[in-house]
Amino acid sequence: MQILHAPSSPHLSIHSSKAPHFKLGSISCVTVRSSPLFVVHFSLQSQRDQRLSWTLHKRVIFSSSAARAASVEVGDSSVSTGTAEDDVLKALSQIIDPDFGTDIVTCGFVKDLQIDEAQGEVSFRLELTTPACPIKDVFEQKANEVVAMLPWVKNVKVTMSAQPARPIYAEQLPAGLQTISNIVAVSSCKGGVGKSTVAVNLAYTLADMGARVGIFDADVYGPSLPTMVSPENRLLVMNAEKRTIIPTEFLGVKLVSFGFAGQGRAIMRGPMVSGVINQLLTTTEWGELDYLIIDMPPGTGDIQLTLCQIVPLTAAVIVTTPQKLSFIDVAKGVRMFSKLKVPCVAVVENMCHFDADGKRYYPFGRGSGSQVVQQFGIPHLFDLPIRPTLSASGDSGTPEVVADPQGEVSKIFQNLGVCVVQQCAKIRQQVSTAVTYDKSIKAIKVKVPDSEEEFFLHPATVRRNDRSAQSVDEWTGEQKLQYGDVPEDIEPEEIRPMGNYAVSITWPDGFNQIAPYDQLQTMERLVDVFQPTVQA
Repeated sequence: MQILHAPSSPHLSIHSSKAPHFKLGSISCVTVRSSPLFVVHFSLQSQRDQRLSWTLHKRVIFSSSAARAASVEVGDSSVSTGTAEDDVLKALSQIIDPDFGTDIVTCGFVKDLQIDEAQGEVSFRLELTTPACPIKDVFEQKANEVVAMLPWVKNVKVTMSAQPARPIYAEQLPAGLQTISNIVAVSSCKGGVGKSTVAVNLAYTLADMGARVGIFDADVYGPSLPTMVSPENRLLVMNAEKRTIIPTEFLGVKLVSFGFAGQGRAIMRGPMVSGVINQLLTTTEWGELDYLIIDMPPGTGDIQLTLCQIVPLTAAVIVTTPQKLSFIDVAKGVRMFSKLKVPCVAVVENMCHFDADGKRYYPFGRGSGSQVVQQFGIPHLFDLPIRPTLSASGDSGTPEVVADPQGEVSKIFQNLGVCVVQQCAKIRQQVSTAVTYDKSIKAIKVKVPDSEEEFFLHPATVRRNDRSAQSVDEWTGEQKLQYGDVPEDIEPEEIRPMGNYAVSITWPDGFNQIAPYDQLQTMERLVDVFQPTVQA
């Protein structure tokens, strides 16, 4: 690979003996000894999606059609564009994606850019990460506005689309799951807290946002889906030729539940319940889905572990109630997901309160949901009130968000849907704080993303600041872990990320600490840390 450039030219030529396809990832600029340095990141579109990057010095400006986030055939002699295209891309680069903190050109959203400068016509496509993007209308409006402001533009045509549904490691998955972008578990680890109600209403909220959605009811012993929705076809059908299961549908959402098996249980053979779940989930013809919502069975036993091991869960939503007992069970569930490297992105506290006589009452107490948020660093908490209509809709076969789309409960689920969409997109981009242990200096290193900030923490300091129930009484706040209980020379055995908001640290005594990134930034830092350099 050879990169050629002239200091006076804004164009870039790339020559290669081969012709792989490259796609622009991002462009960044730094200053080295008062000289501008542009760094252009490409991604090689191969099975491994290996990333390659080249550094271009001086005044080299990347302005090829790859900057429109379209694939470029590198075998051509050169790649260059005109002033009109530069104007359009510069205008569009003013639009920032709030989730990624990057402009939509660098994000790779701009596709199929076509310009007729003589007629003043511009057309392009914005390919977002999901059709359920909560601000897709804002993107479309802003794109029209900024391009229309160019003096030579008379007509702008913007087409909205979404990336094809495909998980990150599709080739490693069973055939039935290879066309599903995000799999979200809704879990409670305790029965009777409204988990299935949350799962079903979340699924139909995402569908209303424009996503392709499916629901998998993983509770074989007590399936809830056949009661909560009422599809016309209430039986699963076996495709004898492909030996696959065809899901039933209701209002555009695909549904699979053991309760829809009816009398034809030959398709459900298996000596164990986990085997039945595996067969139902992986041999179903789901088709292309943006989100598959799994209504997890209560508990943290073999069935739950099997599900988490056979399914590449993108994220989990935790459902709880205000009671202390519910909190204890939920804490077990969060730790289970942590060990299985599944980030929990939101907590839903159901049956929080009701309003009567101009007052708000909390019949089951307060604080369980906020305790989960505080202890495990899950920043999104949603309170669901006690509403007779919410319970009634679960028995009627029509979800509450469908029966009353403008109601108070539906608005809460809309906010939950936005949260799930945004967090799944961030998780797929793997943008998180980097936390590692440097054994040479016996310090935990924290690198904040999208900045130059990094700092070091003493491992004993991190361990002493644990806020779990083993270290601090979750109700009184009394400190249970004393200063002297932690050896000064303690070292972590393993550190790994837990979603976008926390890191999981395993200590020599087997304790698994979940430390939110926000908490790490408030701890006492090591100063004047000496880092030995490695001689070349």
